[in-house]
Amino acid sequence: MLAPRHRSAVIVSIVVIAAICLGIGVVSSGSGSESKAISDAVATSETTANSEPVDTLPIIGQPGESSTVPGSDSSLPQAAAEDVVGADPAATEECTINERSLGGGSSGPDVVCLQEALREAGLYSGTISGVYDNATAASVEKLQTERDLFVDGKVGRETALSLGIWPDEQSMIVRTPPPPPGAVDIYGYPLSTVATSGPDAPPIPINSGSGRRVVYDRMGQRVWAVDENDVVIRSWLISGSKYDNETPGTHVVYSRSDVSTAWNGKAFLPKMVRWLKTDIGNIGFHAIPIRRSDNQPYQTEAELGQRLSGGCQRQANADADFLWDFAQVGTKVVVI
Repeated sequence: MLAPRHRSAVIVSIVVIAAICLGIGVVSSGSGSESKAISDAVATSETTANSEPVDTLPIIGQPGESSTVPGSDSSLPQAAAEDVVGADPAATEECTINERSLGGGSSGPDVVCLQEALREAGLYSGTISGVYDNATAASVEKLQTERDLFVDGKVGRETALSLGIWPDEQSMIVRTPPPPPGAVDIYGYPLSTVATSGPDAPPIPINSGSGRRVVYDRMGQRVWAVDENDVVIRSWLISGSKYDNETPGTHVVYSRSDVSTAWNGKAFLPKMVRWLKTDIGNIGFHAIPIRRSDNQPYQTEAELGQRLSGGCQRQANADADFLWDFAQVGTKVVVI
C-alpha cells in the first residue's frame, strides 16, 4: 500500500494528465469552431444592424457562450476590452499653428494642421501635403464666406480661431504684479496698473532690433519702450487688433494727434501715435477709446492684454501719456 504522501503525488499526476488530454481533445475536435470563435472575437466592430448587443466575448472553441478574450480583464465589457489594445490609428490629434499668418508660399507642419482642420470641417478633400496650394486657398475662402469672415484666402487669427487651430493666447500673456500707488518708471512717469519698469519688466523679445525704439509683441500683447543703450524704460500690456492687419517689421512714427476719431466715426482716440497706413485708415497706439455716444470708455484697464481692437493698440491712460512724449515722429517701431 502506498504511503499517503505517495498517494497524493499519484492523484496530482492523474489530474494533470487528464487536463492535458482534455485540452488536446478540444483543440483537435473543434478546429472549425475555434476559427469561427477567433473571427468573432477579433471582428467585434463588424456587427450587423440586426445583431444583439454583446457585453462579453465568447470563449475560443465554444461560440455563443459568454466569456472574455484570453488575457483580458473579465470584469470589462466588450467596448472596454477593445480600448485596451490601443487607440484608433486613423484618429488625429488636435493641433495649433505657430505662424501668425498662412497663405500662398507657406508650407510645413502648420499647413498640415490647417489642411487637417479644413478636412475635419468638411471643406477640404485634397491631399494633406503641407503645401498651401490653390485647393487649400479655395477651401479657406469657402470657410471665410460661410462663417462671415473677411474673405482673402489667407489664414490669420480670426480664420484660425474659427477652425480651432489658433494657440491659446492667454497662456502667452505675461501679467506683472500691479505697481504700488505712486510708482514711476525710470523717466519718472507714473505707471499704470499693467505697466512695469527697468529690470522688473519681462525680457525684450529676441530679434526685436536695437537702439532707441518701441517694440510691440502681438502674440504677447505687450509693448516695450527701449532707450539707445537697450535699457527698458517701461513695459506695459495693450489691447491690439483682433485681425491680421498689424504688419510685422520695422516701422517709424509718421504722424501724431492729441485726439483723433475712429475710422467709423464712433469713437475718440486720445494721444494717437501712428505707425502704419492701411486702406481703411491709420493704425497706431492710443489711449482707451471713448464712445462718442455716451462719452464712456470702450474697455477697462483690467481688460488690457486681450485683442479687442479693430486695428490700433489701446493703452491705459498713463501709458498713453508716456508714449506720447517718448515716441516723437521718426521713432522706430518694431512689430513682431
